[in-house]
Amino acid sequence: MMRMRSAVCVMTAAGLLVASATQAEAYLGPGAGLSAIGSVVSVISAVFLAIAGFIWYPIKRLFKRVAPAAPAETVERKDAVETSHK
Repeated sequence: MMRMRSAVCVMTAAGLLVASATQAEAYLGPGAGLSAIGSVVSVISAVFLAIAGFIWYPIKRLFKRVAPAAPAETVERKDAVETSHK
């Protein structure tokens, strides 16, 4: 019960802080704005690529185990092919 009460108090305090926020008198220039956008895009792409890597590489290993081994290809010389056509 005490834990629930403290969670309610924290949520109430957070709500009051958000409700009492005032307008900021600040200017965000183009350099800082582009830097912020670039940072957000790179963090999102890094998270996406990390998730894709954790999913893709085990699947790739599974496909290598399940797929039968390809037979070794014999390399024929070009002149051997030409002599067989004569």
